[in-house]
Amino acid sequence: MIHRVGDEVARELARFGVPAGLAPLVEAWPAAVGPEIARNAWPARISRDGTLHVHASSSAWAFELGQLEARIRESLGEHAPMRLRFGVGPLPEPTVDSAEERAQRDDPSPEHFAAAAELAAQIDDENLRKVVAKAAALSLANADSGRTFW
Repeated sequence: MIHRVGDEVARELARFGVPAGLAPLVEAWPAAVGPEIARNAWPARISRDGTLHVHASSSAWAFELGQLEARIRESLGEHAPMRLRFGVGPLPEPTVDSAEERAQRDDPSPEHFAAAAELAAQIDDENLRKVVAKAAALSLANADSGRTFW
């Protein structure tokens, strides 16, 4: 009789649950770092020396967050580990934006869309032009909001 190994592995991993100390960090993470960072970086594991290893969506995010390690640890307060290490790795599946996150975002105005369309007008491929124009409009709206990712 053949048994699926994946089911056995999943059952064994479920016995151990989330590593001790990681659950409070995971719970505190979004509020401590804000929604933008939480979408691009997530606590992955705690090593034996107490270092929190955080997976990031790209090497650019990992580098930038490494520069902000002290600020992030301060934001984590009582849950802060002694050290953070950032590296590219898998992130949890994104959840549907909460009403609060949607309210914090500034939607592009007609002026933003017009400026973005002008910026993307030189792109020949229609689908690419639309995607770039939408991204540019969102970026222009974000820049006008004066908000940073913190």
